[in-house]
Amino acid sequence: MRVISGLYKGRLLRTVNNLSVRPATDRVKQTLFDMLTNRIEFEEAKVLDLFAGSGSLGIEALSRGASHATFVEDDDEAADFIEKNLTALGCAPEALVVETDAAAFISRCHDSYDLIFADPPYTYEATANIPGLIFAKTILKPRGYLLIEHTRDMKFVSTALYHVGPEKQFGRTAVTFFRHHHRE
Repeated sequence: MRVISGLYKGRLLRTVNNLSVRPATDRVKQTLFDMLTNRIEFEEAKVLDLFAGSGSLGIEALSRGASHATFVEDDDEAADFIEKNLTALGCAPEALVVETDAAAFISRCHDSYDLIFADPPYTYEATANIPGLIFAKTILKPRGYLLIEHTRDMKFVSTALYHVGPEKQFGRTAVTFFRHHHRE
């Protein structure tokens, strides 16, 4: 797994050797960041990478100019690899690794972010609740985006709290974009 573009382009990222982490493929990452380029200004963006796993999504955002990334991962070995990757790339000062459950982090979060990635395990039973939690806590800035990677068969619908779409499909994986209805 590598960084696709920006300051750290081509640099390899290490992660755990077991199946507890499912890193976003280069194809998925490239497509998502191409879509985001027309929607968000990476320069100075604050990013939250929930269920960070390898940290590749947050690191990609840092490589493209994000000012800060917070990585939330409850697996201690995976969190250790994220810290090692950040140190190896020289971007540890622009990052924070929090070793905790994503839902617990959201419930006590008082910060706000321009871009939030959530890549929960496919077996995570509360994936459908993630947008409601994030938008209810108002941790996504008014012009920000939430992206959730999930199984292709899971479908989200817009609510009074958020707008759903677009959705991009990659084999058995899909990524859905979420945003505020009324963006400033």
